[in-house]
Amino acid sequence: MKILIMGIDGYIGFPLAMRLLNRGHQVYGLDNYITRRRVSKVGSDSALPILSFHERNRRLKRHFGHQIPFFYGDASNPDFVYKVIEKIRPDAVVHLAEQRSAPYSMIGLREANETMVKNITSTMNLIYAIKDIVPEAHILKLGTMGEYGTPNIDIPEGFFEIEYNGRRDVLPFPKNAGSWYHWTKVHDSNNLMFANRVWNLAVTDVMQGVVYGTKTQEIDETGLYTRFDIDEVYGTALNRFTAEAIIDMPLTVYGKGGQTRGFLSLNDSIQCLTLALEKPPKAGEYRVLNQFDEKYSVGQLAEMVQRIFENEYGKRPEIAHLDNPRVEKEEHYYNPEHRKLEEMGYRRTKIIEEEIVDAISDLSKFRDRIYNLRGTLMPKTFWKLSAYN
Repeated sequence: MKILIMGIDGYIGFPLAMRLLNRGHQVYGLDNYITRRRVSKVGSDSALPILSFHERNRRLKRHFGHQIPFFYGDASNPDFVYKVIEKIRPDAVVHLAEQRSAPYSMIGLREANETMVKNITSTMNLIYAIKDIVPEAHILKLGTMGEYGTPNIDIPEGFFEIEYNGRRDVLPFPKNAGSWYHWTKVHDSNNLMFANRVWNLAVTDVMQGVVYGTKTQEIDETGLYTRFDIDEVYGTALNRFTAEAIIDMPLTVYGKGGQTRGFLSLNDSIQCLTLALEKPPKAGEYRVLNQFDEKYSVGQLAEMVQRIFENEYGKRPEIAHLDNPRVEKEEHYYNPEHRKLEEMGYRRTKIIEEEIVDAISDLSKFRDRIYNLRGTLMPKTFWKLSAYN
């Protein structure tokens, strides 16, 4: 299968490319390295050192026998996207080429507009390029469980049956995102659903939970790390807790710590996306997959890292509760469904505790590097202070 990965230089894009190469697919890449520049702009860097994509690609040739054909450019540029799709004529496109940070989108008006325009435009460019050039191709779009928000009812996979005033229908589940970034993902989903209705494009819309971890089979085999962000803008809570434990800082929980989300490991995220590519939707089908393994509160994650670090290293990190910089429910009901991937054959590889042990082991090799990034860990982006700048 010819597969184009838009955003191939990212945390998920690069290990996904290696997995697909390992399985014999023809992989193509597109990126403009904007995440590297944005992370640098907030004074941070990947906690795991990563090579340039050129050097990564050179080493992939040594391991897999050939390089990935790569296209440098901006997915929000329609001419560029059309040229790439025309040249490759892919069987499937994985769209990861979006600004992926909720805090970044909440810094101020400039960052909010950039997130809105770039993210929504890139998806529209892809929709039209596929429609005009290879309408039979499969679009796999990485969305987020954050599109749903935290409703006080169970969350289905995309659609649910509703009765109102005596009439019944199957409708898209209402979305209630918590940042400008998450709203762009909602708009992407709506646009993809509409494109499917009008042009019968085959779409998989993945509502992915929070991804954690440093390992995949291919990372172990090649020694090529993917990026791992820990700062308050681009890092996740679990990444931050792991880094803080390693450099003897308190684990910084926002608010009460009752915020609950779905989580899955990097290896299992790659497994799920590969499965969705190799078992595509039917022609003209729009399908939604909720992609996560387990749900945990932020407080539970901090306690898990605390316990694991004490067991592995004999030191018990302190847990510190900070004023929550975000506007969100800190205690809430959370029960999303996630049956479809299991019905397609997905089985998780490791439990979260094992993945945390592996992450601590990998990150501990770069303790000095993490220590030098410690100034980026504390919250500086406050939802209510977002302003024109």
